[in-house]
Amino acid sequence: MSLPHILSSRLKLPVVAAPLFIISNPDLVIAQCKAGVVGSFPALNARPAEELDRWLDKITTELADYDAKNPDNPSAPFAVNQIVHASNDRLQHDVEMCVKWKVPIVITSLGAKEFVNEAAHSYGGIVLHDIINNRFAKKAISKGADGLIAVAAGAGGHAGALSPFALVQEIREWFDGPLLMSGSIATGDAVLACEAMGADLAYIGSAFIATVEANAEQAYKQAIVDHGADDIVLSNLFTGVHGNYLKPSITAAGLDPDNLPESDPSKMSFGSGGESVSKAWKDIWGCGQGIGAVKSVLTAHDLVGRLGREYQSAKTRLL
Repeated sequence: MSLPHILSSRLKLPVVAAPLFIISNPDLVIAQCKAGVVGSFPALNARPAEELDRWLDKITTELADYDAKNPDNPSAPFAVNQIVHASNDRLQHDVEMCVKWKVPIVITSLGAKEFVNEAAHSYGGIVLHDIINNRFAKKAISKGADGLIAVAAGAGGHAGALSPFALVQEIREWFDGPLLMSGSIATGDAVLACEAMGADLAYIGSAFIATVEANAEQAYKQAIVDHGADDIVLSNLFTGVHGNYLKPSITAAGLDPDNLPESDPSKMSFGSGGESVSKAWKDIWGCGQGIGAVKSVLTAHDLVGRLGREYQSAKTRLL
């Protein structure tokens, strides 16, 4: 399996940092890229819509300056996540901004639309689409996506329900393109395990919440440090789509995390910048089951450094 040049030439570690709703910002993305992994953010994090132009200017300019000063150690590429959902009335605008700034990687979620893929391809960008099962994977590739992000059980935020072993195995039966694995990945050992099972790259989100650059309140970051897999609950109450959340934040909101009602998926909306779900994601803290590996709040650079050391150590043990 060969990766496109954009995913193989500048990465110091086979990792893509997942876009974190509300939390990912230009400072975090820039730090991730400088550390040698793909940094990303949801387009909807830039509010109002006009702010996206400024964010892309800042990220592109700062990474170009860094690369000019460090020709032997260039930054990794960055990605923008587009919510391809019928209620996202910013999608056309946000895609046009990606074209303007020639965003290297576009990550699409909650739907697959050919015009988004065509827009990225028009300037040489690639599209990675996140999926939770084999049926959605085939649909995404048929509509022109270049690669897949297999979101398995245990992932933070909107999570899948399948074992990563089952999901990767089924996809690899027919697809030999770029494949990323998501779900409870917070150590270098887990990154290597992704490669061993057939994925090309690991997709890591929750561990980056507990970084200095992340746009999360300190209590949220500390909760990532203090809690583990037993403290995660899967529910569709807050956005209409099943996701994993920290139990203490649900309790703090006056709800019983062990007896949450079901929500109507049709009520999910990302219109006008995602206001209908932003409050839920601000007050109810999403994260995956891998947070037990997070022991302290680090800079993004130091987190990637830890992952890299663990990754190399894991490889050495297997020799």
